[in-house]
Amino acid sequence: MKVYICFPEGKAKALTMSYDDGKIQDERLVEIFNKYGIRGTFNLNYGMMDKKDLVPPRIPSTRIKELYKGHEIATHTMTHPTIARCPLSAAAREILEDREGLEKVTGSIIRGHAYPNGSYSEEIKALFHQLGIAYGRVVEPVDDFALPTDPMEWHPTCHHDAPDLMEKAEFFANFKKSQYLKLMYVWGHSYEFDNNDNWNVIEEFCNYMGGREDIWYATNIEIIDYMEASKNLHFSADCTRVYNPNALSVWLQIDGNCCIEIKGGTSVDLHTVL
Repeated sequence: MKVYICFPEGKAKALTMSYDDGKIQDERLVEIFNKYGIRGTFNLNYGMMDKKDLVPPRIPSTRIKELYKGHEIATHTMTHPTIARCPLSAAAREILEDREGLEKVTGSIIRGHAYPNGSYSEEIKALFHQLGIAYGRVVEPVDDFALPTDPMEWHPTCHHDAPDLMEKAEFFANFKKSQYLKLMYVWGHSYEFDNNDNWNVIEEFCNYMGGREDIWYATNIEIIDYMEASKNLHFSADCTRVYNPNALSVWLQIDGNCCIEIKGGTSVDLHTVL
């Protein structure tokens, strides 16, 4: 019996987005995402969102919960320092105060992060993980559509300004080998679309990538939590029975022709689904 882990509903591809700083252009970006069913993560600096003198201005704290509904809010530190140059005690304050502020605004537990200025170190990765951060996104792209091997150093597929963005999108959309789990991860800043007068780039990308039945549209933390849940499955030695100790369901493909949902807290005889 050949058993493969799948994404939800038996899918083998996932798409996620990651946008930094929470500037006012996020209003338009979220509208585009929602129009095409694209989901992603917005990395915010709580210590800067209500400052009046910033250009462009940030999304105010009173608008955060409503605007980003259906997406993930993640940390980006309180004040956007280049944290690899900071004492670890200062880095700890930056992340904890950002988490606390964002959790107060949203009423949610915040566990994601994007490193400001792409700055991080092995010590910072370990520290942030100990302080409740489940993953940290970096800026250097890795062109392999792979899931992260180290969630605290999560490399995206590309920035939205990559000259081959649509070439990557077309390859990903047309990839049909379900024996692999593939992830496309695009990142950037929404204000860049104003600066470069190229909102058409993200509109075209989302229009092309949205609404596909074989793609899981997910936030960063949903992907991390799902893959962690999949690792926690308990299989019999011959892989004919599986127990899911998680709260989350996990999907399996059986012998290439059958997908099954293993609900949280259940034990399943896989012979019965063939």
